Amino acid sequence: MPVITLPDGTKKTYSEPVSIAQIASSIGERLASAAIAGEVNGKLIDTCIPINYDAEVTIITSKDSKGIDIIRHSFAHLVGHAVKQLYPSAKMAIGPTIENGFYYDIAYKDTFTPADIEQIEKRIKELIIQNYDVEVEVVTKEDAIRTFQNREEPYKLQIIDEIASNEPIKLYRHQEYVDMCRGPHVPNTKHLRAFSLTKVSGAYWRGDSNNEMLQRIYGTAWGSTKELKIYINRLKEAEKRDHRKLGKRHELFHIQEESPGMIFWHPKGWSIYQVLEKYIRDILIKNDYQEIKTPQAVDRSLWEKSGHWDKFKEDMFTTNSENREYAIKPMNCPCHIQVFNQGLKSYRDLPIRLAEFGSCHRNEPSGALHGLMRVRNFVQDDAHIFCTEEQIQDEVANFIDLVFEVYKAFGFESIIIKLSTRPENRVGSDDIWDKSEKALEEALNIKQLDWSFLPGEGAFYGPKIEFSLKDCLDRVWQCGTIQVDFSMPGRLGASYIDEKSLRKEPVMLHRAILGSFERFIGILIEEYEGKFPVWLSPIQVIVMAITDRNIDYCRNIYKSLSEQGYRAELDIRNEKIGYKIREHTLQRIPYLLIIGDKEQENNTISVRTREGNDLGTKTIKDFILILNASISKKAAEFDIDKNKAR
Repeated sequence: MPVITLPDGTKKTYSEPVSIAQIASSIGERLASAAIAGEVNGKLIDTCIPINYDAEVTIITSKDSKGIDIIRHSFAHLVGHAVKQLYPSAKMAIGPTIENGFYYDIAYKDTFTPADIEQIEKRIKELIIQNYDVEVEVVTKEDAIRTFQNREEPYKLQIIDEIASNEPIKLYRHQEYVDMCRGPHVPNTKHLRAFSLTKVSGAYWRGDSNNEMLQRIYGTAWGSTKELKIYINRLKEAEKRDHRKLGKRHELFHIQEESPGMIFWHPKGWSIYQVLEKYIRDILIKNDYQEIKTPQAVDRSLWEKSGHWDKFKEDMFTTNSENREYAIKPMNCPCHIQVFNQGLKSYRDLPIRLAEFGSCHRNEPSGALHGLMRVRNFVQDDAHIFCTEEQIQDEVANFIDLVFEVYKAFGFESIIIKLSTRPENRVGSDDIWDKSEKALEEALNIKQLDWSFLPGEGAFYGPKIEFSLKDCLDRVWQCGTIQVDFSMPGRLGASYIDEKSLRKEPVMLHRAILGSFERFIGILIEEYEGKFPVWLSPIQVIVMAITDRNIDYCRNIYKSLSEQGYRAELDIRNEKIGYKIREHTLQRIPYLLIIGDKEQENNTISVRTREGNDLGTKTIKDFILILNASISKKAAEFDIDKNKAR
């Protein structure tokens, strides 16, 4: 007789095995109708699976995040159902959930067009209103093989081939369509209403470019039509803010086929880059970092010693010279140890903080490249701190403060913190990993921050704290990291002399705040929608002449601003002033200075903002006070309407 304990502590005893559906029904009709799945002793199961043991049970509905994930997974199966009805010769691969949605990889002889996607979505809607039951069957590996052999599904057979012979397999039946999955899934299509297919793209089978290219149909699904509508509006807003479009419109950067994944910075974009670099450099100087510069190409032997060659050689660009093989550096850490190794170090010298704006190259798959967000050449605001074990917590705590200070300057105050622990493939003993993970955990707890574990996601040489930003569209971007490394210094011969005159290996902290300049600038472009804060804006002031009579006076104003270090431009074109104002407002230039006969006669300027506010007539001295105040406010000057963005 199983005893079922509910979340509120209520215990129910049943005389025979009982399913989630039956438990929900015994509680109430409304819950029975809403039940999607059950969580039994922490494990999700289908509503029809009998429970013949004592268990803690939670009924999962569409109001739960786990329920939404189940809904999305069930919609992926519906894509398969619809596609097989419309295109019987299509071969189904995999259909997992992703953040905010799902996809299905499909092999088909013709390319799916937008019209095809519309047809597939229409067929899905026709299927779900039938409110049919989704049946689950647990079968042996041999039965599963027969099922998909009969249906001529080669990708399913490949997946089954990798499953242990004694492991049961779940088949889910959507009427005549059969799919394979761990589950659980919704018990009936009545739970599947709010969805939309969003796009189709190419994807290699198993993500390997040596395999065949499949077609990936993406979709999103939610627990209610209202939630779906909010998300679709957010997608439209994200499309409007796409950094690639804004980068072209505002002449910031471009990428071309001759150098895939590498950025051609235009003057305005490079201005943003330089201001960002100067800001980070000033922060580093204030926090006692020493800036260095290390080579781009380094002999393969160093990467073998560091352990990177075994882990990342496929991602490295290599070149040969005089019978030696070199790797274009994919990261900076081994080179920083070489700088540390020059000269004898004492414990009195530690901590030593070495920073580099290090240009790195990684051979990312072409299909994964995405504007500034995923590139092959990027510059990290990278630094490595060489310290003693006793100094770890102070250094990590100081870095956490530094991260929050920098992110706040850009208007990011919602920071998600995760501690990534040891991966399966790693270097170093368990004792070292225990020590490293404990050091980071204690540093976070001392700061009294909210954080969570990310099991198995640490670097191969040590655990790390990840800092992720939440932007105005509630998207999460992982940027900053700090990692404890007890292994690499020893592998590369780093040591110092301790207080007992003995050689000892330093602890190495790998840390970055922005992550990479390219990606961080991409995030900023989308966050600000191209309307950068004054301190970061590539052009801070535009000086415009109303008539040719005002050109010389405009030149003097422009020269005065430029000589004082402000980023100003001059517009003396023979165009109507209304046209100039509209054009520069669309270019998001913070301050527009309008010069006519009246301003010239009175030795003043008329000031407007890109928001359309008329600040009136000012002397150049008064305007500079306004400009300085805006620049000094950093992100506080820029009040993004996050509710509108959402």
